[in-house]
Amino acid sequence: MLTNVNVLEALRHVEDPELHKSIVDLNMIRNIKIDGVRIGLEVVLTIQGCPLKAKIGQDIEESLRRIGAADISLSFSSMTNEERAALTQSLKKESTSEGGMPAMLRPDSGVTFIAVTSGKGGVGKSTVTINLAAALARLGKRVGILDADIYGFSIPAMMQISQKPTMIDQTAIPPVSHGIKVMSMGFFAPDNNVVMWRGPMLNKWIRNFLGNTHWGELDYLLLDLPPGTGDVAIDVAAMIPQAKEIIVTTPHNVASFVASRAGAMAKHTKHEIIGIVENMSYYEDKAGTKNYLFGRGGGETLALELQTEVIAKIPFAQPEENTGSSVYEEDSLLGEVFSHLAEELVNKGK
Repeated sequence: MLTNVNVLEALRHVEDPELHKSIVDLNMIRNIKIDGVRIGLEVVLTIQGCPLKAKIGQDIEESLRRIGAADISLSFSSMTNEERAALTQSLKKESTSEGGMPAMLRPDSGVTFIAVTSGKGGVGKSTVTINLAAALARLGKRVGILDADIYGFSIPAMMQISQKPTMIDQTAIPPVSHGIKVMSMGFFAPDNNVVMWRGPMLNKWIRNFLGNTHWGELDYLLLDLPPGTGDVAIDVAAMIPQAKEIIVTTPHNVASFVASRAGAMAKHTKHEIIGIVENMSYYEDKAGTKNYLFGRGGGETLALELQTEVIAKIPFAQPEENTGSSVYEEDSLLGEVFSHLAEELVNKGK
Protein backbone atom coordinates (compact mmCIF):
# COMPACT_ATOMS: atom_id res chain seq x y z
CA MET A 1 0.00 0.00 0.00
CA LEU A 2 1.39 3.38 -1.03
CA THR A 3 1.60 6.08 1.62
CA ASN A 4 2.99 9.60 1.86
CA VAL A 5 5.83 8.25 3.97
CA ASN A 6 7.07 5.67 1.47
CA VAL A 7 6.57 8.10 -1.43
CA LEU A 8 8.84 10.64 0.29
CA GLU A 9 11.31 7.93 1.21
CA ALA A 10 11.47 6.78 -2.42
CA LEU A 11 12.06 10.35 -3.60
CA ARG A 12 14.65 11.16 -0.95
CA HIS A 13 17.29 9.66 -3.25
CA VAL A 14 16.32 11.91 -6.19
CA GLU A 15 18.62 14.93 -6.37
CA ASP A 16 18.22 18.33 -7.88
CA PRO A 17 20.72 17.92 -10.75
CA GLU A 18 22.26 21.35 -10.17
CA LEU A 19 22.33 21.61 -6.38
CA HIS A 20 23.05 17.89 -5.89
CA LYS A 21 20.72 17.81 -2.91
CA SER A 22 17.66 15.65 -2.21
CA ILE A 23 14.47 17.16 -3.61
CA VAL A 24 12.76 16.04 -0.40
CA ASP A 25 15.30 17.85 1.79
CA LEU A 26 14.86 20.92 -0.42
CA ASN A 27 11.07 20.74 0.19
CA MET A 28 10.40 20.48 -3.54
CA ILE A 29 7.75 17.73 -3.17
CA ARG A 30 4.32 18.91 -2.02
CA ASN A 31 0.61 18.11 -2.16
CA ILE A 32 0.95 14.35 -2.48
CA LYS A 33 -2.31 12.59 -3.39
CA ILE A 34 -2.57 8.81 -3.42
CA ASP A 35 -5.40 6.69 -4.78
CA GLY A 36 -4.40 3.04 -4.85
CA VAL A 37 -1.53 2.85 -7.34
CA ARG A 38 -2.19 6.37 -8.61
CA ILE A 39 0.02 9.17 -7.34
CA GLY A 40 -0.26 12.88 -7.97
CA LEU A 41 2.12 15.43 -6.55
CA GLU A 42 3.47 18.95 -7.03
CA VAL A 43 7.14 19.57 -7.81
CA VAL A 44 8.27 23.03 -6.71
CA LEU A 45 11.32 24.04 -8.77
CA THR A 46 13.92 26.53 -7.56
CA ILE A 47 13.26 28.91 -10.45
CA GLN A 48 10.76 29.33 -13.26
CA GLY A 49 11.94 27.76 -16.50
CA CYS A 50 14.35 25.41 -14.73
CA PRO A 51 16.48 23.93 -17.55
CA LEU A 52 16.50 20.49 -15.94
CA LYS A 53 12.76 20.21 -15.28
CA ALA A 54 12.42 17.21 -17.61
CA LYS A 55 15.31 15.39 -15.90
CA ILE A 56 13.78 15.92 -12.45
CA GLY A 57 10.40 14.70 -13.66
CA GLN A 58 11.90 11.59 -15.24
CA ASP A 59 13.84 10.71 -12.06
CA ILE A 60 10.72 11.14 -9.94
CA GLU A 61 8.63 8.90 -12.18
CA GLU A 62 11.27 6.18 -12.26
CA SER A 63 11.57 6.21 -8.47
CA LEU A 64 7.81 6.03 -7.94
CA ARG A 65 7.35 3.18 -10.40
CA ARG A 66 9.90 1.18 -8.45
CA ILE A 67 7.61 1.24 -5.39
CA GLY A 68 4.54 0.18 -7.37
CA ALA A 69 3.00 3.36 -8.75
CA ALA A 70 1.24 2.69 -12.04
CA ASP A 71 -0.29 6.10 -12.81
CA ILE A 72 1.77 9.20 -11.99
CA SER A 73 0.64 12.79 -12.41
CA LEU A 74 3.14 15.60 -11.84
CA SER A 75 2.47 19.32 -11.74
CA PHE A 76 5.24 21.89 -11.62
CA SER A 77 5.52 25.28 -9.96
CA SER A 78 8.39 27.40 -8.64
CA MET A 79 9.49 28.65 -5.25
CA THR A 80 8.28 31.99 -3.96
CA ASN A 81 10.74 34.85 -3.61
CA GLU A 82 10.84 34.23 0.15
CA GLU A 83 11.56 30.51 -0.29
CA ARG A 84 14.26 31.25 -2.83
CA ALA A 85 15.86 33.80 -0.50
CA ALA A 86 15.87 31.24 2.32
CA LEU A 87 17.47 28.66 0.02
CA THR A 88 20.13 31.18 -1.02
CA GLN A 89 20.97 31.89 2.62
CA SER A 90 21.22 28.15 3.28
CA LEU A 91 23.60 27.68 0.36
CA LYS A 92 25.72 30.62 1.47
CA LYS A 93 26.00 29.22 4.98
CA GLU A 94 27.37 26.00 3.52
CA SER A 95 29.90 27.76 1.30
CA THR A 96 31.00 30.59 3.63
CA SER A 97 32.98 30.38 6.82
CA GLU A 98 33.28 32.95 9.59
CA GLY A 99 34.37 36.37 8.42
CA GLY A 100 32.75 35.91 5.02
CA MET A 101 35.62 33.86 3.56
CA PRO A 102 34.51 31.19 1.08
CA ALA A 103 34.70 27.92 3.04
CA MET A 104 36.59 26.25 0.21
CA LEU A 105 39.51 28.64 0.79
CA ARG A 106 40.11 27.38 4.32
CA PRO A 107 43.31 25.33 4.51
CA ASP A 108 41.33 22.37 5.88
CA SER A 109 38.64 22.46 3.17
CA GLY A 110 40.06 19.42 1.38
CA VAL A 111 40.11 21.25 -1.96
CA THR A 112 43.32 21.14 -3.98
CA PHE A 113 43.76 24.34 -5.99
CA ILE A 114 45.82 24.06 -9.16
CA ALA A 115 46.56 27.29 -11.01
CA VAL A 116 47.52 26.72 -14.64
CA THR A 117 49.62 29.60 -15.91
CA SER A 118 52.03 30.61 -18.66
CA GLY A 119 54.28 33.46 -19.60
CA LYS A 120 52.49 34.27 -22.86
CA GLY A 121 49.30 33.45 -24.69
CA GLY A 122 48.93 30.87 -27.42
CA VAL A 123 50.82 28.05 -25.72
CA GLY A 124 47.74 25.93 -24.95
CA LYS A 125 47.24 26.79 -21.28
CA SER A 126 43.45 26.48 -21.45
CA THR A 127 43.70 23.21 -23.38
CA VAL A 128 45.89 21.81 -20.62
CA THR A 129 43.44 23.04 -17.97
CA ILE A 130 40.32 21.43 -19.41
CA ASN A 131 41.96 18.16 -20.36
CA LEU A 132 43.64 17.73 -17.00
CA ALA A 133 40.29 18.49 -15.36
CA ALA A 134 38.53 15.94 -17.58
CA ALA A 135 41.15 13.30 -16.78
CA LEU A 136 40.76 13.94 -13.04
CA ALA A 137 36.98 13.68 -13.37
CA ARG A 138 37.34 10.34 -15.15
CA LEU A 139 39.29 9.12 -12.12
CA GLY A 140 36.22 9.83 -10.01
CA LYS A 141 37.41 13.14 -8.59
CA ARG A 142 35.01 16.04 -8.01
CA VAL A 143 36.43 18.78 -10.21
CA GLY A 144 35.70 22.41 -11.00
CA ILE A 145 37.27 24.91 -13.40
CA LEU A 146 37.40 28.62 -12.69
CA ASP A 147 38.14 30.44 -15.94
CA ALA A 148 40.07 33.29 -14.32
CA ASP A 149 41.19 34.70 -17.66
CA ILE A 150 38.64 37.53 -17.41
CA TYR A 151 39.76 39.26 -20.61
CA GLY A 152 40.54 36.20 -22.67
CA PHE A 153 37.86 33.77 -21.46
CA SER A 154 37.64 30.72 -23.70
CA ILE A 155 36.69 27.71 -21.56
CA PRO A 156 32.94 27.64 -22.37
CA ALA A 157 33.61 27.74 -26.13
CA MET A 158 36.39 25.16 -25.94
CA MET A 159 34.16 22.79 -23.97
CA GLN A 160 31.14 23.63 -26.14
CA ILE A 161 29.03 24.65 -23.14
CA SER A 162 25.85 26.40 -24.26
CA GLN A 163 24.04 26.32 -20.90
CA LYS A 164 24.53 29.35 -18.67
CA PRO A 165 24.75 29.17 -14.87
CA THR A 166 21.41 28.97 -13.10
CA MET A 167 20.99 31.98 -10.84
CA ILE A 168 19.17 31.59 -7.52
CA ASP A 169 19.11 35.21 -6.39
CA GLN A 170 22.83 36.12 -6.29
CA THR A 171 24.10 32.53 -6.12
CA ALA A 172 25.30 30.91 -9.35
CA ILE A 173 24.91 27.19 -9.97
CA PRO A 174 27.69 26.35 -12.45
CA PRO A 175 26.92 24.26 -15.54
CA VAL A 176 28.53 20.84 -15.71
CA SER A 177 30.37 19.48 -18.76
CA HIS A 178 32.36 16.24 -18.92
CA GLY A 179 31.69 15.87 -15.21
CA ILE A 180 33.33 19.25 -14.47
CA LYS A 181 31.67 22.29 -12.89
CA VAL A 182 32.63 25.39 -14.85
CA MET A 183 32.45 29.11 -14.07
CA SER A 184 33.63 31.75 -16.53
CA MET A 185 33.17 35.39 -17.46
CA GLY A 186 32.15 33.97 -20.83
CA PHE A 187 28.72 33.17 -19.36
CA PHE A 188 28.17 36.83 -18.47
CA ALA A 189 29.56 38.61 -21.55
CA PRO A 190 26.78 38.43 -24.18
CA ASP A 191 27.75 38.16 -27.84
CA ASN A 192 31.42 37.78 -26.94
CA ASN A 193 31.56 41.39 -25.77
CA VAL A 194 34.90 42.82 -24.75
CA VAL A 195 35.65 43.19 -21.02
CA MET A 196 37.49 46.41 -20.15
CA TRP A 197 38.21 46.45 -16.43
CA ARG A 198 41.06 47.44 -14.16
CA GLY A 199 42.39 45.77 -11.04
CA PRO A 200 39.60 46.37 -8.47
CA MET A 201 36.86 45.02 -10.77
CA LEU A 202 38.95 42.01 -11.67
CA ASN A 203 39.47 41.28 -7.99
CA LYS A 204 35.73 41.62 -7.32
CA TRP A 205 34.77 39.14 -10.04
CA ILE A 206 37.33 36.56 -8.96
CA ARG A 207 35.96 36.81 -5.42
CA ASN A 208 32.40 36.50 -6.75
CA PHE A 209 33.32 33.40 -8.73
CA LEU A 210 34.83 31.83 -5.61
CA GLY A 211 32.29 32.98 -3.02
CA ASN A 212 28.97 33.35 -4.85
CA THR A 213 29.16 30.13 -6.84
CA HIS A 214 27.66 27.00 -5.34
CA TRP A 215 30.58 24.70 -6.09
CA GLY A 216 29.38 21.99 -3.73
CA GLU A 217 31.99 19.48 -2.61
CA LEU A 218 35.17 19.52 -4.71
CA ASP A 219 38.42 17.61 -4.66
CA TYR A 220 40.12 19.88 -7.22
CA LEU A 221 39.53 23.40 -8.47
CA LEU A 222 41.65 24.27 -11.51
CA LEU A 223 42.15 27.96 -12.22
CA ASP A 224 42.92 28.93 -15.80
CA LEU A 225 44.93 32.10 -15.17
CA PRO A 226 45.60 34.78 -17.78
CA PRO A 227 49.14 34.66 -19.14
CA GLY A 228 51.79 36.75 -17.45
CA THR A 229 52.06 38.29 -14.01
CA GLY A 230 49.22 40.83 -13.97
CA ASP A 231 46.43 41.75 -11.55
CA VAL A 232 44.55 38.44 -11.64
CA ALA A 233 47.65 36.38 -10.93
CA ILE A 234 48.54 38.68 -8.03
CA ASP A 235 44.97 38.51 -6.64
CA VAL A 236 44.83 34.72 -6.87
CA ALA A 237 48.16 34.46 -5.07
CA ALA A 238 46.78 36.61 -2.25
CA MET A 239 43.38 34.88 -2.06
CA ILE A 240 44.62 31.30 -2.36
CA PRO A 241 48.08 31.07 -0.81
CA GLN A 242 47.78 27.26 -0.73
CA ALA A 243 47.37 27.01 -4.52
CA LYS A 244 49.85 24.97 -6.51
CA GLU A 245 50.92 25.87 -10.03
CA ILE A 246 51.48 24.17 -13.34
CA ILE A 247 53.40 26.26 -15.85
CA VAL A 248 52.70 25.68 -19.54
CA THR A 249 55.20 26.40 -22.28
CA THR A 250 56.08 25.20 -25.76
CA PRO A 251 59.52 23.83 -26.66
CA HIS A 252 60.43 27.16 -28.26
CA ASN A 253 63.17 28.98 -26.37
CA VAL A 254 61.31 32.31 -26.40
CA ALA A 255 58.16 30.76 -24.89
CA SER A 256 60.14 29.10 -22.11
CA PHE A 257 62.11 32.31 -21.50
CA VAL A 258 58.89 34.30 -21.01
CA ALA A 259 57.33 31.51 -18.91
CA SER A 260 60.20 31.79 -16.45
CA ARG A 261 58.66 35.06 -15.22
CA ALA A 262 55.44 33.28 -14.27
CA GLY A 263 57.56 30.73 -12.44
CA ALA A 264 59.50 33.44 -10.65
CA MET A 265 56.21 34.94 -9.47
CA ALA A 266 55.02 31.56 -8.19
CA LYS A 267 58.20 31.26 -6.15
CA HIS A 268 57.85 34.83 -4.87
CA THR A 269 54.29 34.16 -3.67
CA LYS A 270 55.32 30.84 -2.08
CA HIS A 271 53.12 28.80 -4.43
CA GLU A 272 54.40 25.28 -4.95
CA ILE A 273 55.27 24.61 -8.58
CA ILE A 274 53.98 21.15 -9.46
CA GLY A 275 55.96 21.12 -12.67
CA ILE A 276 56.21 22.13 -16.31
CA VAL A 277 53.88 20.97 -19.04
CA GLU A 278 55.51 21.29 -22.45
CA ASN A 279 52.69 21.62 -24.97
CA MET A 280 53.01 21.17 -28.74
CA SER A 281 56.17 19.18 -28.09
CA TYR A 282 56.12 17.31 -31.39
CA TYR A 283 53.96 16.01 -34.18
CA GLU A 284 53.98 12.28 -34.76
CA ASP A 285 53.31 11.26 -38.37
CA LYS A 286 51.71 8.02 -39.50
CA ALA A 287 55.08 6.34 -39.72
CA GLY A 288 55.68 7.07 -36.04
CA THR A 289 58.36 9.69 -36.66
CA LYS A 290 58.33 12.62 -34.25
CA ASN A 291 58.69 16.02 -35.87
CA TYR A 292 59.77 18.81 -33.52
CA LEU A 293 58.05 21.78 -35.14
CA PHE A 294 58.92 24.28 -32.39
CA GLY A 295 62.37 22.96 -31.60
CA ARG A 296 63.37 21.03 -28.51
CA GLY A 297 64.43 21.59 -24.94
CA GLY A 298 62.29 24.53 -23.86
CA GLY A 299 60.53 22.58 -21.13
CA GLU A 300 63.75 21.16 -19.71
CA THR A 301 65.43 24.58 -19.76
CA LEU A 302 62.53 26.11 -17.86
CA ALA A 303 62.38 23.24 -15.37
CA LEU A 304 66.10 23.57 -14.67
CA GLU A 305 65.80 27.30 -14.07
CA LEU A 306 62.82 26.89 -11.71
CA GLN A 307 64.25 23.81 -9.99
CA THR A 308 61.31 21.62 -10.89
CA GLU A 309 60.57 18.94 -13.51
CA VAL A 310 58.75 18.45 -16.80
CA ILE A 311 55.66 16.46 -15.78
CA ALA A 312 54.20 16.01 -19.28
CA LYS A 313 55.01 16.53 -22.93
CA ILE A 314 51.87 17.04 -24.99
CA PRO A 315 52.10 16.32 -28.74
CA PHE A 316 50.04 18.00 -31.43
CA ALA A 317 46.63 16.42 -31.94
CA GLN A 318 46.12 14.14 -34.90
CA PRO A 319 43.59 15.39 -37.49
CA GLU A 320 41.11 12.65 -36.56
CA GLU A 321 41.16 13.85 -32.93
CA ASN A 322 39.67 17.21 -33.92
CA THR A 323 35.99 16.79 -32.98
CA GLY A 324 35.21 20.47 -32.47
CA SER A 325 35.58 20.16 -28.71
CA SER A 326 38.97 20.77 -27.11
CA VAL A 327 38.38 17.91 -24.67
CA TYR A 328 40.17 14.89 -26.07
CA GLU A 329 38.66 11.41 -25.93
CA GLU A 330 40.05 9.20 -23.18
CA ASP A 331 41.39 6.57 -25.60
CA SER A 332 43.08 9.08 -27.94
CA LEU A 333 46.83 9.68 -27.84
CA LEU A 334 46.41 13.03 -26.09
CA GLY A 335 43.70 11.68 -23.82
CA GLU A 336 46.10 9.00 -22.61
CA VAL A 337 48.82 11.59 -21.94
CA PHE A 338 46.47 13.60 -19.75
CA SER A 339 45.22 10.45 -18.02
CA HIS A 340 48.81 9.60 -17.04
CA LEU A 341 49.35 13.15 -15.80
CA ALA A 342 46.16 13.08 -13.70
CA GLU A 343 47.07 9.68 -12.21
CA GLU A 344 50.52 10.95 -11.31
CA LEU A 345 49.09 14.02 -9.54
CA VAL A 346 46.59 11.94 -7.60
CA ASN A 347 49.19 9.36 -6.60
CA LYS A 348 51.53 12.09 -5.38
CA GLY A 349 48.73 13.75 -3.46
CA LYS A 350 48.88 16.89 -5.59
